[in-house]
Amino acid sequence: MQRRILAATALAALSAVLGNAQGTAPTPPTTAQIVANQVARLTKLLDLTSAQQTSATTIFTTEQTALATLRTSMQTAHTALQTAITSNDTATISTDAAQIGTLTGEQVLAQATASAAFYATLTADQQSKFETLGPLGGPGGFNGPGGFGGPGGPGPHDLGGSH
Repeated sequence: MQRRILAATALAALSAVLGNAQGTAPTPPTTAQIVANQVARLTKLLDLTSAQQTSATTIFTTEQTALATLRTSMQTAHTALQTAITSNDTATISTDAAQIGTLTGEQVLAQATASAAFYATLTADQQSKFETLGPLGGPGGFNGPGGFGGPGGPGPHDLGGSH
């Protein structure tokens, strides 16, 4: 009898674990949360004033809004490209690849514009501190691979320490 209870308990526990593993995906952070985390991290690293925090919040909210639109367009373009690949439609592959290149350029532009606007709000001392984080803000550079905003690195939305 004890074995049956133990087996039933183990089965219930396993079912609960498997059920949780197959549950809903975590909810991504909102633009406001992303920006708040970013501004909080930059405030800690650079001792931003309240006016700089307000400016940074505006700058990075604008950036994140633009990036959200670009991410949606990029996902659509990648889906279209995958369809073109599987149907061996070389003309559409060329068009979709060019569109992805354009969208990537727009992402870099949005990030660089926000980075420049934020950098301009810093004092000379803060700029110096910011640059010691790595070339313009982090490992790999501000928007380079592994750097702040670059592929494989924390984006401006991840500065709260989550990435």
